[in-house]
Parts: sequence; C-alpha cells; structure tokens
Amino acid sequence: MFRRLIPDPFLVALVCVVALAAVLPCSGRGAEIVDTLATLAIAMLFFLQGARLAPETVVSGFTHWRLHLLVLACTFIMFPVLGLALHAAMPHLLSEPLWIGVLFLCALPSTVQSSIAFTSIGKGNIPGAICSATASNLLGIFITPVLVGLLLSTQGGGGGGDISQIGKIVLQLLAPFILGQVLRPRIGAFVLRNKKILSMSDRGSILLVVYSAFSAAVVNGIWQRLSISELLVVLVLDMVLLALVLTVTTVAARLLGFNKPDEVTIVFCGSKKTLASGVPMANVLFPGPEAGTIILPLMVFHQVQLMVCAALAQRYARIIGAGASKPPVSSSVDAQRPN
Repeated sequence: MFRRLIPDPFLVALVCVVALAAVLPCSGRGAEIVDTLATLAIAMLFFLQGARLAPETVVSGFTHWRLHLLVLACTFIMFPVLGLALHAAMPHLLSEPLWIGVLFLCALPSTVQSSIAFTSIGKGNIPGAICSATASNLLGIFITPVLVGLLLSTQGGGGGGDISQIGKIVLQLLAPFILGQVLRPRIGAFVLRNKKILSMSDRGSILLVVYSAFSAAVVNGIWQRLSISELLVVLVLDMVLLALVLTVTTVAARLLGFNKPDEVTIVFCGSKKTLASGVPMANVLFPGPEAGTIILPLMVFHQVQLMVCAALAQRYARIIGAGASKPPVSSSVDAQRPN
C-alpha cells in the first residue's frame, strides 16, 4: 500500500521538465542544441530497437494489417468525427480560430517518436508501432490537407516542406533502425543483456521532446495569446478529446480480439497527434496572423498526450510484466497430477 503512494520517478521527471521549460525555456542557440540532442536520443532509441528485435519479428509487425488499418482509421476517421461532434454540440464554447485549431488537430497524422517510445515503455508491439506510426505520418502529408479542406470547407495544398518531412523521418527513424538490424548479429546480445540502456533511451528521448516542445510553446507566447479562462477551456476540451479517443481505441482493440501488446500499440499510435509535422502544415494551410492561435489547441494537446500517455505506459508495463511473471495455468495443473 505504501509503495503505491510513492510517485513514479519518470512521472516526477516529466513534471520537473515541464516546470523547467515554463521557468527557463530554451531559445535561440540553446533551442537548437536541445533539438539536436533530442534528435540524437531518438536516433539512438531506434538504433537500439533495431539491434534488439529479431528480423522475423520486424517482418511480422509490417504484415499485421488489421492493426495498421485500425490505427489509421482512428487517426484519420475517428478523430475528425469526434472533432465535428464536439463543435456541433458546443459551437460557441471557443472562438472561431480556436475551433479551426481543434479541427485541424483532428486531421493531423500520429506522432512517430513518442508513439513508439511509449509503446516500448508499455511493452507493446514495437514493430507494429514503427510501421503504423511511420505510415500515418507519411500518409498524413497527403491526407491531412484534404481532411482540412473537407472539415473547414476551404482549399489547402500539401506542399511546402513535405519532402523534407519524409526525409527527416527516413534519416532520423528508419535509417538508425535499419543500421541496428544490420549490426544485430554483432551487438544484439549485448543490448539484450543491458536492457537499462534501452530503457534510458526511451525515457530520455521523451523528456527531451517534452522540454523542447513546451519551451517552444512558451517562447512563442502561449501565455500571451490566450486569457487564463480560454486556456483552461482549450485544456479541458483537449482532455475530453483525448479521453474519448483513448476509450474508443482501448475498447475497439479488445472487441476485435487483439492481444495486450497489440492493444498497447493501437492505443498509443491511434491517440497521438504530431506537433512536429502539424506546425509546418499549419504555416502552409493557414497563412496569416491567426496561424499562431490556430495551432494553440495542438500545442496544448501535445503536452496533455505526453503526460497522460506516460502514466498509461507505466500502467501497461506493470500489467504486462505481472502477466509475464505468472506461471502458465497448465503448468500448475500438471504439477498437481501424480506421475
């Protein structure tokens, strides 16, 4: 009972990082250094994942089409439907630019780095997460502008940096993972023996991403653009949206018969929205002075999803770890049988 009252060290670290970013946000050259460190940490994470995973496991992840279809449906169908439903139910809750921001948020693809990192922490299907999150991000380059046009009845293109986004995904995520796979015969056993290295890479990359993202929000004047009451309304609405998505993805995964590691992957890949790709897309789709206000719901949602999913990943890790430590029922029954 006493141990349950002790806060998880990783969650404490997350709160401290957010507080540090709010008081001492990185900017200018410091922000560039933090972004570089985050990029290196994420690349190391994928390199270690590649070194740890057997090739046959990776292939099975890429051929798990039911999982990928469900994640894509959650990202590009369920999210927009929920956004439209919330707007229809409470059209005067937010100003028009903020509601546009909520609908824009719903049309975005999933994150890549944090989805896979949280799947790893929660002991989920990592190859499936790599495939689903990467496919979502790449397809979103083309799907998101179309969805935004449908949701807002406006015209929007998908240019302006799409090629660079694809190149960034390849260089930062896929290339280290493939390198890890190539070097797996040499270093795979070492990585498996030293699981703490992989755990530190998971959590370290999340902490750096949180600090970088929240620092950028503070530097960009998130506190000056909204009153406290408006910010609270956006926060509550984002929390409601995330709660609905987490509930639907969890229930859908269980009703469709997915196992627990697949459920972890579906929940984390299907509930995320990317800030890294969302901001460049917003600059293209919403040129003008209101672009900063439009991306505010996304910036707030990004912080909420990181904090909530960090706690959820720890919970999944305990559940799956406890299940793995229990002896099979058949073995205990057999042990009671006379020889």
